[in-house]
Amino acid sequence: MAYEPKPEHKFTFGLWTVGNVGRDPFGLPTRPPLEPDYIVYKLAEIGAYGVNLHDNDLIPVEATEAERERILKRFKKALQDTGLVVPMATTNLFGDPAFKDGAFTSPDARVRAYAIQKTMRAMDLGAELGAKTYVFWGGREGAEVDAGGNVLDALAHYREALNFLAEYSEDQGYGYRFALEPKPNEPRGDIYLPVVGAALGFIATLDKPHLFGLNPEVAHETMAGLNFVHAVAQAIDAGKLFHIDLNDQKMGRFDQDLRFGAENLKTAFFLVKLLEDSGYDGPRHFDAHALRTEDEAGVWEFAKGCMRTYLILKEKAERFGRDREIQDLIGAYKVQDKALARLTAKYSRENARALKGLEFDREALGRRGPGLEWLDQLTVELLLGVR
Repeated sequence: MAYEPKPEHKFTFGLWTVGNVGRDPFGLPTRPPLEPDYIVYKLAEIGAYGVNLHDNDLIPVEATEAERERILKRFKKALQDTGLVVPMATTNLFGDPAFKDGAFTSPDARVRAYAIQKTMRAMDLGAELGAKTYVFWGGREGAEVDAGGNVLDALAHYREALNFLAEYSEDQGYGYRFALEPKPNEPRGDIYLPVVGAALGFIATLDKPHLFGLNPEVAHETMAGLNFVHAVAQAIDAGKLFHIDLNDQKMGRFDQDLRFGAENLKTAFFLVKLLEDSGYDGPRHFDAHALRTEDEAGVWEFAKGCMRTYLILKEKAERFGRDREIQDLIGAYKVQDKALARLTAKYSRENARALKGLEFDREALGRRGPGLEWLDQLTVELLLGVR
């Protein structure tokens, strides 16, 4: 199998990912910037489906109207020439010093109003390019100091902004679905809505919760020491997986945005398996970037590597499903009992009475070994290529 990416695989990259210049908090850029239209042509060459963007990835914040039109014309031509699409857009509400103490959650009403204004304009841009998903990453929505007593106010302001922007989208006929992107920390000491569960709880408080879902990222849940596959499963179970950011991360480190599958292969495998088995049909977006050590050639090897690894793991997941020994072990692990299932599936007085009258062999249940060690070993051997 060649593991060659094709548009039907729906692999996407952000302008900020392959366009990353290799700057970090301790060092200057190691690569020159790449023009947005050039990135589009290169992504098309390597088999990508689409390209995503923050507003200022494409249009600098200080651009004149004439400059905006010139940049947009070139970008649209590149999209038309290549067939690439823009499935998702978002707003940079974290880079400008104006947002140093939050955007939607800032204690300063002027900052909050400017953040909503900037987002409406970015939503206009995204809609013009065909985006149907709009992501909110609250990179500055958080705190280092709680003495200001801003947490409850901040959540109220956050809710107010999202409700406003959902109404704006509906009023303009954009039809956006909005995806919240949780993260526990960095660049703020603590970020509001730090994990998937927190974001799901917050969505339930919004005026139009049906318009809001999740954009979970591998690195973000991993930074918190959590199981990303479980987080994604929770989002799928809630019907809220609207988009996903694929990358990799060493637990306990800063947000590394490593090449997909670069560190945690078993996690990456079960993530791919979950996405494919669940029928997720959205973009597979790689929110990652090449190592700072790399030149431009290394950037494109990084991008190809993300897609190739996903396809390899997809093929491994298909093999996992066909492996008779593995499937027999899973069948034995999941003990089925139709009579008990009828009693526990839904409450009734009769079912409760019958269930209370049953006798279970507690000691036998405790002695049973489910066979997980061997099942996990076979999974490892499959990934290592010896099955």
